[in-house]
Amino acid sequence: MNLNLKKPLAFFDIEATGLSTNKDRIIEICVLKISPNGMEEAKTWLLNPDYPISEEATQVHGYTNEDLLDKPTFKHKAKEIYEYFKGCDIAGYNSLKYDIPILVEEFLRVDIDFEIKKRKLIDVQNIFMKMEQRTLTAAYKFYLGKTLDNAHSAEADTIATYEILKSQLDRYAEVEYTDRQGEKSIPVVNDMQELHEFSMHNKNADLSGQIIYNKEGMETFNFGKYKGQTVVDIFKKDPSYYSWMMKADFPQFTKKLLTTIKLKMI
Repeated sequence: MNLNLKKPLAFFDIEATGLSTNKDRIIEICVLKISPNGMEEAKTWLLNPDYPISEEATQVHGYTNEDLLDKPTFKHKAKEIYEYFKGCDIAGYNSLKYDIPILVEEFLRVDIDFEIKKRKLIDVQNIFMKMEQRTLTAAYKFYLGKTLDNAHSAEADTIATYEILKSQLDRYAEVEYTDRQGEKSIPVVNDMQELHEFSMHNKNADLSGQIIYNKEGMETFNFGKYKGQTVVDIFKKDPSYYSWMMKADFPQFTKKLLTTIKLKMI
């Protein structure tokens, strides 16, 4: 099934120096851009992270710091990558928890605000996990009946994710999904807004899910001693909590959100 697009949809995958979304750096990023007219365009960047690549990461994607010494840094390619994503909704595999947070952090380090609120974010893994409970390689085998060659290369994973989503649209066109509240709906329809909503486990206010929206649409802590309480209420009751979070090891995007809330209060 071809995608029903009103604006370009950018499938992307990254390989990085490790698993920390606020500390690790991108070393490879591939973006496959699908236009509403069906045209496909792909671009891959290989980057010098200027940051140690963990042994565990090297075992997955095969890159070492020595391999990338002559490559440009993210800072040198940031504007080019930003422009390539311009005007696009975004899709990926495990992208809401990993790829998008890392990408946003990289942009923030070079003072580029990679706006995501106006984009639809579609996580093919979340659709897959809700419907079938599998991994990317298994998903590729399950939906397409083929073995995924070159797994853990950004290009292979990006193209596989695109192919899986198209197959999901065909497979689940008439399948009803029962959510945790017992409500039924047809989840996987060929509409980016519906896929965006179905990809979400919570209505996250930040990218790491540490701040979520409650039923009233208020930013609410989703961790720690103030879990379930709104950010505004806590900042009024315990003003030092803001200072603690700004000094602690939270993602830059989360800190930026908290600062915006703090300024609105003033």
